[in-house]
Amino acid sequence: MSGFAAPASVCLLLAACGPGGADGRPPSAPTGVTAQAGGATSVHVMWNRSADDTGIAGYEVHRSGRKVEDVPGGRHMVDVEGLEPATAHTFAVRARDAEGNLSPFSEEVSVTTPPRTPGDRTPPTRPRGLRGRAEGARAATLTWEKSADDHGVASYDILQGGARIHRVPGDETTALLTGLRPGVRYAFTVVARDAAGNASPASPVARVATAGSVGKPDGPGTAPSSFRAVGRAAGDGYRIDLSWVPPKTGGRVTRYQIHLDGELATTLHWSAPTPRGRISHSLHAGKEPGATRTVRIRAMLPDGTWGAFSERRTVTLGRE
Repeated sequence: MSGFAAPASVCLLLAACGPGGADGRPPSAPTGVTAQAGGATSVHVMWNRSADDTGIAGYEVHRSGRKVEDVPGGRHMVDVEGLEPATAHTFAVRARDAEGNLSPFSEEVSVTTPPRTPGDRTPPTRPRGLRGRAEGARAATLTWEKSADDHGVASYDILQGGARIHRVPGDETTALLTGLRPGVRYAFTVVARDAAGNASPASPVARVATAGSVGKPDGPGTAPSSFRAVGRAAGDGYRIDLSWVPPKTGGRVTRYQIHLDGELATTLHWSAPTPRGRISHSLHAGKEPGATRTVRIRAMLPDGTWGAFSERRTVTLGRE
């Protein structure tokens, strides 16, 4: 005999009991992908975390169908450098688990880098008025005054201990930082950049201490604001017309949960970035006149966690 062939049942058992087990289930596709030009040759790509039964090992960032970045599983943003100025770039992200299973690609997002400004060696002015506020135990909001630049500010870098941890567009003066640790005192600075890559001096330091317990509610800066709810009669019974202003995250929020009478009613998900201004949605609320319904909403933050709930609104159906 040339060798010994193990029974099929034994082979299957060995496959299942190999290192780490047999994980054939891929992670979920990343959602909420955004891309923001940081200058003429760089783009900041950010996404919500994927889900996987064994954990995310890393993310692949692709530009125009070609992988350009490998990102560790604990991160959900990256700066893609060395791009062509004044050019449209398309990005997509997919997740990878420890067994090498790859998720489907996220939806593609496009961004156009600004033109290069030859001879521009003048940096933007130093950002001033930096203020920080803890948003519970794991997030903080930073706000600052606009910098000035002869060709315009392309982006702002958020630094912690001299290392860049976040980037927002040049027309933003607010950033929501998530994924922080409870009970830690942080020191942040902000640097402005123009399209030529000139960097301003760092702003004065803003110090923020997060809450010491994750059981405490998230701060109001993670919640949608100016939340309104108005009932009306409709052909299918009654509807509640909702509107709100997104939380200021330094980017665009693409996913919301609406809770009706304390239960999840629906999840809204935009494949394209949502508008910057007030957002509206109409929710079916039943057919019983005189019924009282309560509604509130919350947004998914840049790190893939849910922020604080908005204020609760109460609506009586059929009330004129």
